[in-house]
Amino acid sequence: MITVRNIQVLGVILAILLIYIGVSPFIEGETITLDTIATLIILVLIAVAYLIILVKPQWAKAVLFFEGIIIGVSGYMLLSYPYNIGLGIVGLIILIIAILAYLMKLPKSLLKFFYR
Repeated sequence: MITVRNIQVLGVILAILLIYIGVSPFIEGETITLDTIATLIILVLIAVAYLIILVKPQWAKAVLFFEGIIIGVSGYMLLSYPYNIGLGIVGLIILIIAILAYLMKLPKSLLKFFYR
């Protein structure tokens, strides 16, 4: 049976993996483009968000709001045409979900992830 402690360990492992994937083009000496910089920003911030939510679960709404802004802005500013619109929309959707969670306007099945 999986316990809360096991889930926290898996969350830390996932965060470390995301940071490694984001930093690996710099370590391996690949050509650095705006796409790799955008990927690095997004993956590292998602990893940091996982770690913050593991330590302080009550910050999930604030972290989700921050992640929505970062994903939307960095994706829109750094990526090329079809991808920047996609990440801008994803960031906007995450931002709307965070705002609705603050206002408690989400369905109860989704609010349970934000209010424990």
